[in-house]
Amino acid sequence: MFAKRLLAIGVLLFLGLAVKLGAQEKLPLKLVATTPLPGFTGDFDHFGIDLKGKRLFLAAEDHKTVEVFDLDGKWLTSISGFGQPHAIRYLPEQNDLIVTDGDGFGMVELVSGENYKIMSTIKLPPGVDGAVFNPVNQYYYVESGGDETKGQSHKINIIDTKTFKLVGDITLPGNHSEAMAITRDGKRMYVNLSGPKEVGVVDLASGRLVARWPITGAEVPNGMALDEMNHRLFIATRTPPTFFAFDTDTGKIVAKVPISGFNDDLWFDSTRKHIYLSGSETTTVLSQTGPDTYVHVAEVPTGYRAKTSLYVPQLSRFYVAVSGKGKADAQLAVKVYDVQP
Repeated sequence: MFAKRLLAIGVLLFLGLAVKLGAQEKLPLKLVATTPLPGFTGDFDHFGIDLKGKRLFLAAEDHKTVEVFDLDGKWLTSISGFGQPHAIRYLPEQNDLIVTDGDGFGMVELVSGENYKIMSTIKLPPGVDGAVFNPVNQYYYVESGGDETKGQSHKINIIDTKTFKLVGDITLPGNHSEAMAITRDGKRMYVNLSGPKEVGVVDLASGRLVARWPITGAEVPNGMALDEMNHRLFIATRTPPTFFAFDTDTGKIVAKVPISGFNDDLWFDSTRKHIYLSGSETTTVLSQTGPDTYVHVAEVPTGYRAKTSLYVPQLSRFYVAVSGKGKADAQLAVKVYDVQP
């Protein structure tokens, strides 16, 4: 009788483990590599990528470095000389990096992709943070604060990446823009205006704000992505943690879905019609079943304060940086996930 009872318990444990493993296998993101980062503290901000050279770059903003990995997550080297690095853009034609740096006064640095030395610097207003690249004119639009506006306005600084020169700026309302997206034709830019809690629409030819869309019922807008085929703009907010879909023809909100808390980056997988939103503890995965319909698929466990991410469609890979800031026993790491069919 005792032996039968033990056997029954063993079968139940095995079945429970099998169910758990089966559930893990069905997740839309499969963990394939973890690179611990001992000795690091504080937050990470953004990734950059060099597909041809098989390099992944990560801004360790509190560590004041840009970390370099291969595309399987193996650590290669560290680039120093920054105050607080944020956004990274790799320029394949020149084999250079552009890094935004927001420590104290603002700047943008041009870094050699060969020896990782800082070659040139452009000084900008304080509060330099995020950026977006326009592949049509090869301009890099870098967000910063204003000069002396007391938070009433801020600037988007325009860097010509071919000459590495400041060629203009755009003034926008509020004290900050957290994320930007540019249409494929390079003519229009969408901006999360954190102060007014709005999405701003900018005509890039004139540099003028042509529309302002209220983000109703939420604050602290962060990630942004475009689905131009369906005329949809996606954003994520932190308070409360919410995914919004806007109709870009009307500026109206067509969908809202709860998502992972303390989120930062948002990515649209146009092949699978999935949306990935990285936050603390989990990455939320949503499925776009129609232009106005978004279904919760999964919460993929990632780690404490794992809000920094990068989706690379050419590799079907998803990268996450776990900072663990504020948690004594947190294990900082870069995690590599394969995106499942």
